[in-house]
Amino acid sequence: MSSKKGGLSLPDRAGAGAGDGILSRVSSSISQSPIVYQGKRAASDAALIAKKLLKSTGKAAWIAGTTFLILVVPLIIEMDRDAQLTELELQQASLLGTPPPPSAAGGPK
Repeated sequence: MSSKKGGLSLPDRAGAGAGDGILSRVSSSISQSPIVYQGKRAASDAALIAKKLLKSTGKAAWIAGTTFLILVVPLIIEMDRDAQLTELELQQASLLGTPPPPSAAGGPK
């Protein structure tokens, strides 16, 4: 019997752990099954592969981005300057009344 000071004392339950015992046995047998082990291993392998893929994708994106900045952006800027220069020549030719230069044969936009 349990003893409590100043109150009603009840006896300890003899089968107190019986319900918990079945639940813990079932959960431990499920968590220790080979299927769960293989599932955890597959999830771990998938996470490792995903991490490696993201790392390599990030490296490829960095290479592509820096290549674009170094090679393509200056080309775009130069093409824009050339278009502005051609437009300026056409405007000057129209103001002076001279025929447009042969490089601007397409005419004004």
